[in-house]
Amino acid sequence: MAETLGLLAAGLVVVLATYGAAAAMGVASHRDVLPFESGLPPTQHAVSRYHARWYAVTLLFLAFDMEMVFMYPWAVVVADMGAGAVIEMFGFLLVLMVGVVYVWREGALRWT
Repeated sequence: MAETLGLLAAGLVVVLATYGAAAAMGVASHRDVLPFESGLPPTQHAVSRYHARWYAVTLLFLAFDMEMVFMYPWAVVVADMGAGAVIEMFGFLLVLMVGVVYVWREGALRWT
């Protein structure tokens, strides 16, 4: 029981110290700070539209990101799993390549 109360007290001290540090560093009150762009006055509306090209760029990023997320663990165990693992990885890369070709055709790789 004493350990639990000590842990609760330590947690409370950390929370209060965090609030105290924020007040000591001069963080403005919530009335003065806008939630957009770290409190700076916004230069455009918060729900403004993005150019359609950015959605394709996001798809491209996700394709390469997922490739790395799955290829590293695969590379660690591929020797133990054999040829089936190699075939499955090439199938996975083929699916990702379909996304990359789509993004290429949409013109997301052109920056002009």
